[in-house]
Amino acid sequence: MAATSTELGSATSEKDAEKLAFIEEMTVNADKVQEQVLAEILTQNAETEYLQRYKLGGAKDRAAFKSKIPMVTYEDLQQEIRRIANGDRSAILSAHPISEFLTSSGTSAGERKLMPTIQEEMDRKQLLYSLLMPVMNL
Repeated sequence: MAATSTELGSATSEKDAEKLAFIEEMTVNADKVQEQVLAEILTQNAETEYLQRYKLGGAKDRAAFKSKIPMVTYEDLQQEIRRIANGDRSAILSAHPISEFLTSSGTSAGERKLMPTIQEEMDRKQLLYSLLMPVMNL
């Protein structure tokens, strides 16, 4: 039996409501969510060359991260990014395999910047895109 438009509308509104509740949860508890995301990233990537260089010693809190990991520019990471682009599959910047490279929309010194990306990040972007319509439907 085919669903009627009211049934579809109801199902769509339920899905929208779930997504809006998710957005609310993430924004109301943004500080806690950010702490959790940082802890996950540091835990998953603790054995990478990059994090090993700064001797975090398993710390995964904001204070340790801020005190031990310096602010960097793209140029500071360019050598590591080139190694990855040239096929080095060791855990340089990420413990996860690089699924693809994105490129910047502009150029710097006439060259686009390569941005190594992991599947988890692509999945996160897809989730964020899926949240657009419920907001647009408000």
